[in-house]
Amino acid sequence: MKELVNKLKGDRVIWSFVALLALFSFMPVFSASSNLAYIGHGTGNTLGYLVKHLAHICIGFLIIYWVHKVPYHYFRAISKIALPIVWFLLLYTLLKGTVIAGANASRWIQVPFIGITFQTSTLAAIVLFIFVARYLSKKKEENEPFQVSFIQLWVPVFITLVLILPANFSTTALIFAMVMMLTFIGKYPLKYIGFIIGSGIAMLAFFLLVAKAFPDSRFFSRVSTWESRITNFTTDKPDEDDYQIEKAKIAIASGRLGGLGPGKSVQKNFLPQSSSDFIYAIIVEEYGLVGGVSILLLYLLLLFRFVIASHKATTLFGKLVVVGLGFPMIFQAMINMAVAVELLPVTGQTLPLISSGGSSIWMTCFSLGIIISVTKKDEEIAEEKEEKERRKEALQRLIDKELAEEDLPADEKTYEEEGMMYSIEDNSRNPINAVLNK
Repeated sequence: MKELVNKLKGDRVIWSFVALLALFSFMPVFSASSNLAYIGHGTGNTLGYLVKHLAHICIGFLIIYWVHKVPYHYFRAISKIALPIVWFLLLYTLLKGTVIAGANASRWIQVPFIGITFQTSTLAAIVLFIFVARYLSKKKEENEPFQVSFIQLWVPVFITLVLILPANFSTTALIFAMVMMLTFIGKYPLKYIGFIIGSGIAMLAFFLLVAKAFPDSRFFSRVSTWESRITNFTTDKPDEDDYQIEKAKIAIASGRLGGLGPGKSVQKNFLPQSSSDFIYAIIVEEYGLVGGVSILLLYLLLLFRFVIASHKATTLFGKLVVVGLGFPMIFQAMINMAVAVELLPVTGQTLPLISSGGSSIWMTCFSLGIIISVTKKDEEIAEEKEEKERRKEALQRLIDKELAEEDLPADEKTYEEEGMMYSIEDNSRNPINAVLNK
């Protein structure tokens, strides 16, 4: 184990926080999957779901390990190549309209021959954030006109968002907000940022108007769901989402300070998404306020570590990559917790590294691998500087030694031969005695 830990490069604190969140996830997933177990095979045995979650976590950590070995600047070029591929996958996902358990799940795609469902918008978000970071770091020193940056930066951004929006409004809004934050940190002109925000709002309004004009179209089937969620959040009108929120609030209230204990949740049997979207409510019910606050603090500490990693990054691209991939992860966690306590309407965002689900865990781990790769590069630079200093000091010691020997009188010099020291100083009447004695 010690040898394995020594092979891990990069920020060890980030590694530690990720491992803690992953280890903690097993008990809530094992407990909260009972509802799925009853629906699936009627026995309530959640061992299969625990093994499945263990496999997802193990694959996720392998992804982190493999990705963190890749120099992060390679992803600069990969993002430009991968963006058209992501557009194709998003379009295919939108047209395919996958149905899972009888429900519309057009944000998912099923991998052929494997049977694993995959949410393409998560991969699109990662590629887009790296693409934006690449553009901002490349154009920082150039004073490009807005027309050029609009074509090179904002057209790809809007294409990606338009392909995600019909199936997933919350993910689209989160990606757009993070892109705005990246451009602000990258010192993109504020007046242009304001124009882009206005354009985004106008495009959303146009999309909603078209959805109203064609309410029966499959591409706009999710719009009515968004409207009902927002309406029910602002009113007391009961519906399915309100039912989930009420059960989540009951679970949180039942937890009190210390919780009911691991595996003793009651509301997990009534919450439809107890192991994914509403797993935070189950955590608070079983582990109380102490457990809920502990999870919140872990995410906040991870956010603080991302800030430190971004500050230490030696390149602007590295700084923006850490911010672009790390901050959305934490904001997604905050949104999930806010939904559970009814601070926000139901969004469908999972709790990173804790909620069950393969693709969400793997994409989170992919982002973490790139972030750790940035910190690994900085660590390697620091080690190289330290090694140069050591070599410089060793060379200086050798030079000082040579200079000191040159300053000695000739009859006091000694020579080493075959591991023995002897002097050729003439202490006898016969000068050859020193050589004969040797």
